[in-house]
This record gives sequence, C-alpha cells and structure tokens, in this order.
Amino acid sequence: MSTTKNTSVTAAPPRVSYAAFAVTVASVVPLGSSFLRVTFRGDELAHFHFLGMDQRVKLVLPLPGSSVADFPRDTEDWYSVWRDTPENERPVMRTYTVRAARPELGEIDVDFVTHGETGPATRWVMHAVPGDEILVIGPDGRTLDPNDDRQIGGVEFKPGTAGRILLAGDETAAPAICGILESLPKKSRGQVFIEVPTTADILPVTAPGGVTVCWLARDQRPGLARGEALDRAVRAWVSEMIPAGTADVPSAADALREVDIDSELLWEVPAADGTHDLYAWLAGEAGCIKELRRFLVRDTGLHRTDVAFMGYWRLGRSEN
Repeated sequence: MSTTKNTSVTAAPPRVSYAAFAVTVASVVPLGSSFLRVTFRGDELAHFHFLGMDQRVKLVLPLPGSSVADFPRDTEDWYSVWRDTPENERPVMRTYTVRAARPELGEIDVDFVTHGETGPATRWVMHAVPGDEILVIGPDGRTLDPNDDRQIGGVEFKPGTAGRILLAGDETAAPAICGILESLPKKSRGQVFIEVPTTADILPVTAPGGVTVCWLARDQRPGLARGEALDRAVRAWVSEMIPAGTADVPSAADALREVDIDSELLWEVPAADGTHDLYAWLAGEAGCIKELRRFLVRDTGLHRTDVAFMGYWRLGRSEN
C-alpha cells in the first residue's frame, strides 16, 4: 500500500507585467531651488497602474541628438536587449519616484533633483521643454489579476501593522517620502526627517495629524557636512523614543553583514512582520543610510525586518 503525502505550497505573488509607455513632456515647473516637477502626458498612460506610496518607475531618456524610438519596447526581454546595446548607443535609463498620477488624463508627475550638469538625467531635465519624448517603464494595469491583491508594482514602503513609522532621507528621497505621507492612513503616527539643500526646498506636503515632518535645510547648518543633520536628527529622535537599555538585544539572525557600498547595492526592503512597534524607511546617499541602518539595528536593537533602507546614490559618483 502506498500513501501520498499532502504538501501545501504557498504561491509566490504574481508579478505585474511592465510596459514602456510613450510620453511627452507636458510641463516643467520649478519647485524651490533644487527641484523640477515634470508632468508627462501620453494616451498609453491610461493603462499605467498607480499604487502611490514610494512607487518607482524607470525613465528612458534619449542620448543627445537622438530619440528613444529604437528602444526595444515591443519585446518582453527589453532589459536584456537594452543592456547588450553598446553604452554609447543606448538611451539613458534611470529610476525615479512617481510623485502623482492621473491615469484618466494620461498624466504622471515626476520630481527631479537638479544639481548642475553632473549626470545625464539632470542634464536632460535642465533642458527639457514641452514636447520632448521619452519612455516611462512601469506596471501595466491590463496585466493585473483583480482577484489577487499581492501583486508587485515597485512599492518598497511595507510597514505591516507597526504602530509608528520613521521616514528619513535626503533631497533625492523627498519625492518618495512625500508620496508615502500623502498615502498614509489618517490614524498613522510617526516622525519624518528630510534633509534638503536650502530652506527654499521645503516642499508643501500633507501628512496625518499624528506624523511630525521636520525639514533640515543645509543652508541653515553651514558647519555640518552633507547628511550630518539627518544623521543627528534620526539618532536623537530614536534615542528619545527607545531609551537605552529598553530595546531588544540583536539576535544572531539580526546580525549585520557589512555592505561594501563601493561594490554592492545598498537596498533591503523587508516587509515588517507586524510584531514590533517601530518601522523605519531610510533612503538617500548610501554612506549616510548605511550608518543610520547600523545604528537602528546594531545599536538600538530594531529587528532587520523593521528597517527598509535604500542607497539611492553614492557620494562622489555620478548616477543622475
């Protein structure tokens, strides 16, 4: 006689298919002294699946004197084709946050940080005018399963049932942080720190009543290096919220593996398991974010599953 052992396998979340949406620049609006908001418009954006929060997309920007017409948007393996194209021939691809979306109007807004002509993306946006053509790569709503809400679409903010949240980042993370704030439930509680170049870069944002937003302008702190005001503010707030000796001692499972930010991607976005009170989301310059993550997990005792951290850029490297 033979018996059959019943096993239960949890299916992985279905992955939404991504599409390259053809768009044109509809408007370019300055925000403060360091941000430009570009509104992109295109009929194909009616199918863009907008999730809010810190949803990221990839922008495909033309090389000077060329267009994106030759981008392999009609193949599912577009990334491999793009990657295998000689670097001096392929269009520039960079990741940005969707600040707002109006699919019914075929529009999305993307906020760019400008810092001179130091990289291809910032050079492009500083010269962008209405009518310029690019591609936006994002989730295609036509591929969604309406009966499954686990589908993946580029959102990294996953606090679970944490009672409090901590959001911290520099100007490159400001659009994502603002998007998260405006998507939060009204009952949310927590603290936000955003370091920006100048007081003119303090942007209007709507936050729940229980969430305090603190903008840290570097022009008001001339003696501090980039990222230092953010580091100090986060450490002070966390130390007040979690007094010394009250946090859990990190277990072996929570032990930190040191990340070499010169050769590795600083990016870990676990979904909070709902067993702890504080969930932290950190993004910005990799060196600063690495130190804050070390402080939260090793020194403060937060569980690794409650700290999402993303190195958006690296000091001394042109990636924009």
